Amino acid sequence: MESVMNSTAFAEELKDSSLATFAGGCFWCMEPSFENLEGVHEVISGYAGGEEENATYKQVISGETAHREAVQVFYDEKIVSYETLLNTYFNQIDPTDDGGQFSDRGFQYTTAIFYHEDSQKELAQIAIETLEEMKKFDKPIVVKIEPFTTFFPAEEYHQDFYKKSADHYERYKNGSGRADFIEENWAKEAALEFSR
Repeated sequence: MESVMNSTAFAEELKDSSLATFAGGCFWCMEPSFENLEGVHEVISGYAGGEEENATYKQVISGETAHREAVQVFYDEKIVSYETLLNTYFNQIDPTDDGGQFSDRGFQYTTAIFYHEDSQKELAQIAIETLEEMKKFDKPIVVKIEPFTTFFPAEEYHQDFYKKSADHYERYKNGSGRADFIEENWAKEAALEFSR
C-alpha cells in the first residue's frame, strides 16, 4: 500500500469489505488486536476527522489540526460483526480519559468512534450504555461518537509498526502504561462483551 493512497481508493480494492474507523490513542497499539480477528482483511493507521485537505504525522502530533490518530478496519461482516469490533476497541483503551490515552496527551490522541452508517452509530451507543451499566469505572465514559468525514493513511513506516519494529513497539506499549491498564482493567472476566 502506498502512503499516498486515500482510503476511498483502497476501499475500492477491497470493495466487498465493510469499513469501521476508530480512534484510540496511538495507532501503533490499535492495529494488532484488530488484525488478529478472523474476518478482518486489513487495518490501516491514519488520521481521522478534521477539515484539512491532507494530514501528516508531523502536523497531527503537533496538535494543530482537528485530526485524531485512528485506524480503519476493512472487514467481512459475514465473518466478524461490528459488535465484535466494538468489543475489541473498548478492550484496548481507557474510555474515561478525555485528555488522550496513557502517556500520549492531547486532542489528537483522544478516543472516538467514527460511524459510517446509522447502524454503526446505534451499536456504538449501545456499547457505551452497556459499559456504563457495568459500573466498571468511577469516572464517566467519554468516548465520542462522530460521523465519519475524512481519513488520511499515515506514512508507510507507521503501517504494521508492531511487526516492522517489534522491540520498539513492545517497549512503547509497556512504557506508555497501556499494557498494564489492559491487564488490570480488561482481563477476560471484565472485558466488554455485548451484542444486539
